[in-house]
Amino acid sequence: MSLQEAELLSSSEVAQALGVTPQTITRLARSGELNCTMVGSRRVFTRASLETYLAEHNLCRAPADHPRATGNLPNVVAVSFFSGALGLDIGMEQAGIHPLLYCENDAKCRMTIASNRPDAALVGDINRVSAEEVRSLARIPEGRSVDVMFGGPPCQAFSTAGARRAFDDSRGNVFLKYLDLAEQLQPTYLVIENVRGLLSTAYPLRPNEAPVRGGAMRLVLNRLKRMGYGVSFNLYNAANFGAPQIRERVVIIAKKTGETVPWLVPTHTSEAAWDLPAWRTLGDALATIDGPQHYVQFPEKRLRYFKMLSAGQYWKDLPANLQEQAMGKAYRLSGGKTGFYRRLRFDRPCATLVTSPTMPATDLCHPTEDRPLSVEEYQAIQEFPHSWVFRGSIQDRYRQIGNAVPIALGTAIGRTILSDIHDSESARAQADRFLEFPYSRYKNSNQLTWNLAQG
Repeated sequence: MSLQEAELLSSSEVAQALGVTPQTITRLARSGELNCTMVGSRRVFTRASLETYLAEHNLCRAPADHPRATGNLPNVVAVSFFSGALGLDIGMEQAGIHPLLYCENDAKCRMTIASNRPDAALVGDINRVSAEEVRSLARIPEGRSVDVMFGGPPCQAFSTAGARRAFDDSRGNVFLKYLDLAEQLQPTYLVIENVRGLLSTAYPLRPNEAPVRGGAMRLVLNRLKRMGYGVSFNLYNAANFGAPQIRERVVIIAKKTGETVPWLVPTHTSEAAWDLPAWRTLGDALATIDGPQHYVQFPEKRLRYFKMLSAGQYWKDLPANLQEQAMGKAYRLSGGKTGFYRRLRFDRPCATLVTSPTMPATDLCHPTEDRPLSVEEYQAIQEFPHSWVFRGSIQDRYRQIGNAVPIALGTAIGRTILSDIHDSESARAQADRFLEFPYSRYKNSNQLTWNLAQG
């Protein structure tokens, strides 16, 4: 084989390097985005053209599934699922829990993981991985138990903003696969992070029965009970743990011994009576940014309305004669619609980050500049390290950061587990000080009140 031949790659090889299908490579070649050469009837690519494409599109070579680089074991053996861009994982690391394996199927997220944690094990589709493979790739010796298994199964199947198909949705089914793996791996602590909608999503408790409100959550709790786990959960606002963002998530912590783990201990509050530091603000987060910023822009027809608004205002603060024109069909919808034409405030925590700051119902406009929040501002609000590398387009980066668990919330989860490991009685005494703490703005959102409300 000549040197020239050795430097040529087939469509399949390039597709593997980019983590896409050969059909996508054909489309990129035809559009001229990826340079190619025809050798007879075959389309081939040079290594140089591949590397140029990767650099121009902020990508790296798509990582294959691979084992952990070393066999050294930390004191706490942990594995991570639905890892995304590693928001929850960084938080757990900051508490002292370092996962040995990540499970993520999204191509751009896998590139992000490989760029930041190349020595950890990486697997893809959770539906294709067994407990034996998890242990093997993580290099967990025979006889050594898994201490912590954590993850946030895709939340769209339970979101209050969606169709809420629960376990009839393919994303809901991976939730059940996660529980299957947990039953096989038998971790001492099992963490499940999800959206508020999990608490209320209707689902039949038995075949051929009508859906019951809260049925999806009941199914999960019943499964954990059959597995022998004691379960505690709550709906937590990340701002109460130091995140400069209002973001409410259900966190379930199940313990193999059958005991329950205390709720997370808050570190910040909006109520002075609790003698904790005040919530951190958007201004606090944005003050950490230094350097160029990258952002998409609102369409010009919407930008003209943003220019009429000041920090903290939204569509109802537009001139009355322009509100219906600005809102279009959404004007006649019920509800407060507080996310439309929303300008944020420096002196409050940021609203919940979503996968794009320009979605009309969840606008995230800078307080004083006529633009959405930038990728760098997203990163600061979620508290990713400045050095963290996100792969993909600007839309990919918004999506990865917007989907992440706030790092401060991950740290609180990790601290709670470690406190329970080292001194469960002391951990419970500390948590008991906050039994009446307003963890979220909703009622019946922990295992005590939720079970009572369900009857």
